Amino acid sequence: MRRPLASLPMAVLCMTLAGPGVTETPGAQDVPVPVPGEITLAGDARPDITRFLNVRRAWAPSLSPDGRRLAFRTNITGTNQVWVVGTDGGWPEQLTFGESVTFHRWSPSGDWIVYGTDRGGNGREGYYLVSPDGLIERELLAPGEAFRQFGGFTRDGKRLAYGTTERNGLDFDIHLIDVATGEDRRVFEGRPGLYPTAWRPDGGAVILTEDRGEDAHDVFLLDVESGELTELFTPEEASSYASFSWLPDGRGFFAATNQDRDFAGIGSWALDGEEWDWWYTDSNDAEQAALSPDGTQLAWVINDGGYSRLQLVDTESRRRQGVRGLPRGIYSVTWAVDAPVAAVSVSGPQVPGDIWLLDGETAEVRRVTQSSHAGLDLTSMVEPEHVSFPSRDGLRLHGLLYRPPGTGPSDRLPVVIAVHGGPTSQARPRFQAAHQYLLSRGIAVFDLNYRGSTGYGKAFARLNDRRLRATEYLDMEDALLWLEEQGWVDGDRAAVMGGSYGGYLTMAAVTRLPGVFRAGVTFVGVSNWVTALEGASPQLKASDRLEYGDIDDPQERAFFASLSPIAYVDQVRDPVMVVHGANDPQVPVGESDQFVSAIRANGIEVEYLRFPDEGHSIRKLSNRVIAYRRVAAFLERHLAVTSEQPDT
Repeated sequence: MRRPLASLPMAVLCMTLAGPGVTETPGAQDVPVPVPGEITLAGDARPDITRFLNVRRAWAPSLSPDGRRLAFRTNITGTNQVWVVGTDGGWPEQLTFGESVTFHRWSPSGDWIVYGTDRGGNGREGYYLVSPDGLIERELLAPGEAFRQFGGFTRDGKRLAYGTTERNGLDFDIHLIDVATGEDRRVFEGRPGLYPTAWRPDGGAVILTEDRGEDAHDVFLLDVESGELTELFTPEEASSYASFSWLPDGRGFFAATNQDRDFAGIGSWALDGEEWDWWYTDSNDAEQAALSPDGTQLAWVINDGGYSRLQLVDTESRRRQGVRGLPRGIYSVTWAVDAPVAAVSVSGPQVPGDIWLLDGETAEVRRVTQSSHAGLDLTSMVEPEHVSFPSRDGLRLHGLLYRPPGTGPSDRLPVVIAVHGGPTSQARPRFQAAHQYLLSRGIAVFDLNYRGSTGYGKAFARLNDRRLRATEYLDMEDALLWLEEQGWVDGDRAAVMGGSYGGYLTMAAVTRLPGVFRAGVTFVGVSNWVTALEGASPQLKASDRLEYGDIDDPQERAFFASLSPIAYVDQVRDPVMVVHGANDPQVPVGESDQFVSAIRANGIEVEYLRFPDEGHSIRKLSNRVIAYRRVAAFLERHLAVTSEQPDT
C-alpha cells in the first residue's frame, strides 16, 4: 500500500545533471549484458516492443545551398548516419558508415558536408568532410581526449569555427579551420562554457555564448582577426538566447530570448541599438527564429503546451500567416542559404520523425522523407493531452497524459510516471517507442513536467535551482495522487521511469518515497551528487556551479550529500531496474554501479544493464532492443499486466 500524504517528510532531495531523455556515462568494470529472447505475453498477438523500436525517423535536416538536395540523419542501419536525397524525391544515398554521427552541416559553398562522430558515445568528437556524392572524404580533426563544440561555417564556406578543451581539458578556446588547407588556429583563449554560435554574414565576427546556468547565457561578439571580444548581453537577471539569425547586411539579428520577460519572445537587435524590437510576445515560449537568406521571410516556432506552432512573417509588412499541412508535433526550421525554401523537421506520436519542404513565397509544404513505420499503424499511436494540476504547496504543475486506446474511466489502469532529463527540459509529444508500447499493453503514461521544467516561463524553470531542489521529488507523488483522483488510474500499480536528471529523480523516488511506486526504471541517473558533479564533463561543469552550486564549498557539499539517493538507499524496498552506458561523459557510470551494489547488499531486487559501447544515450538499435525488451518485461511483471487486450 502507498503511504498517505501526511506521512511524507517535507525534507531534502533533488538534483540532476546531463541532458534530456535517456542517458549514459564512463567508468568501472563492465557487467555482462545477457540477450533475452522475444518477450510476448501468452496467447498475445499484439506486436512485441521490437516492432516499436524499429520505427525509423529522419531528422536534423540540412539543405544544399540551392535547396535541391537534403542531408539528414536516420538510424535505418542501426546507427545514426547521414543520408542525402533530392527534395523532389528519389532514392536517398547513404554518405557515412562508421560510428554514430553526432552532427552534420552542408557547407554554404555546397562542396562539402561536415559531420562529427565520437567513440562509443564518449562525447569527444572527431570532425570529417564528405562530398555530397559520398566519393571523397577528409578528416579535419581526429578524435582525441578533447571535448569540442561545432560553431558553423562562414557564409562563403571557406572556414569553420569550433570550441575545444584541447589546451587544458576545461576551458573552451575558439578555433578556426581553413577548409581548403586544414590549417587550424586558435583565435581566442576561452573559458568554461564558451562556444561559437553564429557567424556574421561577412565572416569577420562570430557570436559566442557563455553558459550562465543550464537555461541562460551571456552573449559576446568576437572579431576573429583582432581577437577583440565585445559584450552584447550580460543582463543582471540571467536570460536565454537562441537561434541567432543574422540580417543579410550584418547590422543585426533576430533571436528568441526571455531577456526582461518571463516567456521567451522573438526580437530583432541592431548592433548600434540599445533595445530589442519585439516581434512576438505572448504567454507561450518562442523557441526559434529563422530568417530567410534574403531577409524577406521570418519563420518562428512557438511552444504551446509542448506542441509546436509555426508561423511565417513578411519582414516588410510584419504580416503573419500560419503554415498549414504539417502534422501535430514538434517543429524546427532550417533555410537553404541561396534559395527561398526551408526544411521543416517534424516529430510527433504519429510522425516519429520526417522532413517537409517549406516554400517561403507561398507558405506551402510538401513531404520530402517517408520513414519506415515497421508495420505499425501510426494513426493508432496515442497523442497526449496537456494537463495541469496543483501540487501540495499550491504550485501549478504540468504534464502530458497518455490514455491507452479502448480504455474507459472505470478501468483502474496501471500507470508509469515518466520524468524527463535536463532538468531544464520539457516532456514533449514526440514518438517514444517505450511509451507507445506500454500504452498498447493497457498501461497509462504520464509524462511529468515537474518544477524546473522549461516551456512554462523563466520563473517556473528556476523553481528547482540550487537549494530549491530539496523537495522537488515530491512532485512525482503529487502527480500520482492527482491521477488517482481522476478515478481511472490504480495508484497501487504505479511505476516511475526516467533518464539522466529523470534517472536521478527515479532514484530519489525509490529511496525517498518507498512504497509509493511499485517499481522504478532509471537510465544513467545520479545517485551521489558529490561524485557526479566532481566527475562531470567540461560542458557541464561550466553551468553546474550556477545551476547547482559550488561543490568545493563545504556547506554546498553537505547539501549535495543530503540530496543524494545513495544516502537513503537502505530505504529501498521496491524492485529497481538500472541502465547505463560505460562511456557516458556526463553522468559517470560509477553512479549506477554504486547504487546497484548498495541495493543488492540490502537484498532488494535490482536488474542492471551496463552497456560497454554506449555513452549518455542508447544509440545502437541492437542495444536498444536488449534494453527495452528487459524494461518492458520488468514493468509488465511488476505492474501485474495481464495478456488481455483492451478493446479497440
